[in-house]
Amino acid sequence: MPVSAVPKIPQSVLVVIHAPNLDVLLIERAKQPGFWQSVTGSLDTLDEPWRETAIREVQEETGILVGSPAVPPSALVDWGIENVYEIYPVWRHRYAPGVTHNTERVFGLCVPREVAVTLDPGEHTAHVWLPWREAADRCFSPSNAEAILQLPQRQSAR
Repeated sequence: MPVSAVPKIPQSVLVVIHAPNLDVLLIERAKQPGFWQSVTGSLDTLDEPWRETAIREVQEETGILVGSPAVPPSALVDWGIENVYEIYPVWRHRYAPGVTHNTERVFGLCVPREVAVTLDPGEHTAHVWLPWREAADRCFSPSNAEAILQLPQRQSAR
């Protein structure tokens, strides 16, 4: 990590973006071709609320604005799930020395299937909508796949 870089906070959000028919939006990482995922991102500050992080990351990574007419604030649902997992060694250099684990808070975001998606090409190179089971199979992250597999149950509970 460059000397001037601020270490990432090992607390992040995972936002499963889906349409009402349970198709799931996946995005492909620019620096890891073939690594498909939902929106993820770390807190900017230790006191940034999980929900604010989720809204910010969705907008940064997909251009989807929570709070717009097409995507009301109520479309973003905190699932109340926190996963703790080991940070892949390839990404540990972005964290403070000795940090090996991350806590991830899971959200769901229901959007119209035709919502415009605008990727940040520095982070992601492609996106795809897939039926939820196919999306879970395509994810490289086990916690992301598990969250997607919970989608039908989460939607029926709303």
